[in-house]
Order: sequence, then C-alpha cells, then structure tokens
Amino acid sequence: MEVEIAGIRLKNPVIAASGTFGFGREYSNYINLNKLGGISVKGLTLKPRKGNEPPRIAETPAGILNSIGLQNPGVKGFIEEELPFLKQFNTAIIANIAGNTIEEYCEIAEILSDTDIDAFELNVSCPNVKMGCVAFGNTTGGIAEITRQVRKYCKKPLIVKLTPSVLDIKEIALAAEINGADAVSLINTLLGMVIDVHKKRPVLANNFGGLSGPAVKPVAVRMTYEVSQTVKIPVIGMGGISCGEDAVEFMLAGASAVMVGTWNFVNPNTCIDVVNGIEKYLDEYNHGSIYDIIGKIQMNG
Repeated sequence: MEVEIAGIRLKNPVIAASGTFGFGREYSNYINLNKLGGISVKGLTLKPRKGNEPPRIAETPAGILNSIGLQNPGVKGFIEEELPFLKQFNTAIIANIAGNTIEEYCEIAEILSDTDIDAFELNVSCPNVKMGCVAFGNTTGGIAEITRQVRKYCKKPLIVKLTPSVLDIKEIALAAEINGADAVSLINTLLGMVIDVHKKRPVLANNFGGLSGPAVKPVAVRMTYEVSQTVKIPVIGMGGISCGEDAVEFMLAGASAVMVGTWNFVNPNTCIDVVNGIEKYLDEYNHGSIYDIIGKIQMNG
C-alpha cells in the first residue's frame, strides 16, 4: 500500500482532502489518524479569516455546495496551535495555502518551509485581486506565474491543486509541471448555485459555491486520466470518493494517490474505509503492490 509522491513516502495512498478534515483534531475522536496516508489541512491564509456569512453550505442531490470563504486561523495560528497536535501522528502533513496576491502565497510558503510540514498544496482557485479577481488557476499564464514564483520560496515538495473550471485541464497541468510543481492534485470544486424556490433567493449568502461529492466524480476521473497522460509528475485524484472502488477508479485512471473530502461529513470513518477497500481490491485481484493498478486502465477501441 506504500506510495511515493514527490519524494514523500506515504504508508497508503489515501489523504484527507483540504477543507473537509479541518486540522485533523476535529476527527481525532472518531478515527485513528495514524492510519491515514496524509492530511491536507484546511486552507491557510497569511492572516486569520472569519470566512463568509452563513448560510455557506447547501445540500444537493449528490453532494454539497459550499462557500466557506477560507475560514482559518492564519499561518501563525496554525504553527502555534494546530501543527504541534498534528505532529503527534505518523501521517504526512500537507499545508494547503491560499491568498489574493502572489506575494501572499510566497510569504506563506517561506514561513511554512521552516516548519515540520511535509509538503505544500497550492490552492490556485483563489481570486487574484491584482488581475480583476480572475482565479490564478484559470489560465496557463496565471498558473505558470504563481507556480514559478512560489517555487522560489518553497523548500518542500509543491503540489498544485487544479481547478476544473478551465477550457483544457491538460494545458493547465503542463504549465504547473513546467514551472516547478512536483505533483498536481485535482479536481477542486465546480462552481454551482442552489435556489430556494419559496424565497426566490439563492440558498448561499454568497450566492454561488463549490460543488463537491459524488456528482462530480465522473468529471474528476476523466480529468485525472487526461492529466496523467500529459504530465510526468505524480497526479493525486479527488472528487466524490466514498469507498475503495471509487479510489481504485482514480488510480486506474492514473492517480498515484487520492484525496477523500465530502464523504467525511457523511461518515467520519470514510478515509479508513477507503484504505481498507483499496487493500481488499488488491487482494481480490492478486496485486502485490499499489503500483500494479496505477494508470492500468485499458481503454476501449
């Protein structure tokens, strides 16, 4: 079950996805965090953020829509209050970082590079306030620039988290690789909207939100396949994973590891169930290693 991502050796390929697992503390009374391959922590900004006004989560027929607004304690709060707790456990700690300017990303990367985190996950779905609030990751130029600049300050492996809201995910992934990414993770949420037909108003206070959960899985699997066929760096797949077979789909499509997000809200034990499900699959088909299934899809035609 061991796998290596950008020089980080994980005991298994299952990582708790950023934004759905807090800082691990929130789930530590329910599951043994030592059994996880890794934890990608709640998105961190330079200064503390309170996030958006509620309501900021809306249930959908096959997932949830969220507009949390990156509520977090800031980098200093994370280092002082959350990181010491996380380091008690034998699991990789990935710092998901966000900002509104490239300078903010670089400053966060510089500060956290001197801590005991294992890797960075670059959230490029944030609006660039200097460029009309277009997300950094929506264009090849934008993702090339932010990856290249952050790479200068980042002393740890750099994972770039890709948004699906682009014309060609392959070009975006390639731009990240060329400019210094050690791995890519995908997909981030899809922009959506839910309307209360009785109030005739959007359910979310912020009107729009990111769609996650089983509804996005087919899109995520397809994009994971396309990206894995394009780049040479490892790919981490996510989007609607709720069981071992879901994770195996992503791995057959080319993912070296997976992240489990929304389903943690349904079942706090989901990450452990996914680990066990992958192991069961490997045993059932007499595979001796996780590498026996990575990218082993056999396309029709």
